[in-house]
Amino acid sequence: MAKSPLMAIPVPAPVRDTAFDLVPTILQAIHDADETLQDGDVLALSSKYAAISQGRIVALDSVQVSAEAQTIAERYVMNPQLAQLVLQEADHVFGGITHRFNGHEVGFLLTHKDGIISPNAGLDRSNIPDGQVVLFPQAPYRFAQIIRSAIQAQTGVHIGLILTDSWLMPGRMGTTGVALATAGFMPVRDERGKADLFGNPMQVTQVGVADSICVCAQMVMGETAEATPIAIVRNSGVSLLTDGHIDVEDVAIDWQTCIYVGGLTGGKL
Repeated sequence: MAKSPLMAIPVPAPVRDTAFDLVPTILQAIHDADETLQDGDVLALSSKYAAISQGRIVALDSVQVSAEAQTIAERYVMNPQLAQLVLQEADHVFGGITHRFNGHEVGFLLTHKDGIISPNAGLDRSNIPDGQVVLFPQAPYRFAQIIRSAIQAQTGVHIGLILTDSWLMPGRMGTTGVALATAGFMPVRDERGKADLFGNPMQVTQVGVADSICVCAQMVMGETAEATPIAIVRNSGVSLLTDGHIDVEDVAIDWQTCIYVGGLTGGKL
């Protein structure tokens, strides 16, 4: 039987730069786009939009800079207040680089935060008034579950939900989608032990379902001035919806065992 085609439906929503009530905003945006949620849909929601709804916005001029942050800022050509926020927000800081862009040196710190290896602990200065920074959402997995539960209660539709973000693949140009948090379905599908086309048992393959859905969603959500922080992903193949607790341990590995980080820091030949 032929599978139904995968669909990613963009849903524009009002631009926000202060805390707001997220669930009614989502539902109104879906209504205004003349769309409806269906059982089995996965609702992809910009993690930045979710964070703004929580009021996770910081004015840089309100940040007090420590001596450590000042030293890091000077070494990596960073805004000292931004360096301080990275130190406060990151679960771990690996190091940093400087990069020349349009004739200017700019610096970044590589960090581990909420199960994701990313620059500057996910701090975002785009699409927000100048001088302000948006942090990652607070308790993203719990927040994703709260949003999903509220939407299901108001619509009677059973869905999955992802808080989407973008990240840089090691050694590649350009950003791609990554799931900061998932609710309603398991973010990884284990293929180990299953047979391939020639009957060979799969040894290590685990499919990043949530991350793959995020890539699809990001294609219609955009990264700049699209004002489309929501996408409905339909026919994704997610069929086992669950109300069970899902957390970062269901998708992330310890950074010490990451092939990229481990290979570069501890796997010397």
